[in-house]
Amino acid sequence: MIFSQAGDLPHHIYCQVDMAHTRLAKTGFEDCVWFGLNSTHGRLWGCNVLLECGAIYRNVPIHKLAWGADPKLEWGPEDAQVWDCYGPQYTLLEYKYLASTDVETRKDGLGQYLCTAAPIGDGYSREPSQAKEFTFIRLENGRFAVLPTDHIIVHETSFTNAKWPDDIKRQTETYSCENADDCFGGRAET
Repeated sequence: MIFSQAGDLPHHIYCQVDMAHTRLAKTGFEDCVWFGLNSTHGRLWGCNVLLECGAIYRNVPIHKLAWGADPKLEWGPEDAQVWDCYGPQYTLLEYKYLASTDVETRKDGLGQYLCTAAPIGDGYSREPSQAKEFTFIRLENGRFAVLPTDHIIVHETSFTNAKWPDDIKRQTETYSCENADDCFGGRAET
C-alpha cells in the first residue's frame, strides 16, 4: 500500500501516551491504541492514537509513546529516531519473515520488530546511498524507536549470528534493464 501523508499500521498497538503531550495540566501516561501513521518532511513520524475517552489524537511524536508498566522516563526525539521523515509518501508493511523477531539497536539494546516504512518519491529515496527503510521497534526499555536498517541487526536464531558487522558496503549504484549494456552484463549507473 502506498500512503500519502497518513496510513494504517499493519495492526493496531495497545500502548500509552505521555499526557503532558495530550492533556492540559496532566502528567504521566494514559492508555491508548496506536492505529495510524503520518509522514511530513523534516519531522518525526507522527502517530495517530485513540484515547480511552474516545478522542483521536493525531501526529503524536514517536518519543511520546510508551508501553509496559515501567517505561524509561527520559526519552527524547533523538532517542526514538535518527532521521526525520523524507516526505509525505511512503509504503508501510510488515515483513512476514521479520514479524515478532528480536532486533538489536546500536544504542538502546533489544526490542521487537513491529513494521517497516519505506519512503518513496523523494530525492533521498532516489539516491541509492541515501535510500533507507525505517524499522519500527518496541524496545525492552518500554519505549518505541524508528531506526534505519543500518542501526539494527536482527536476531533470527535459525539463521543469523547477530554480531555487528563492520564491513557492510553502502549501495551506490542503480540498475536498469532498459539500457542494453545492463541487460547483457554491462555497466551499472553510478
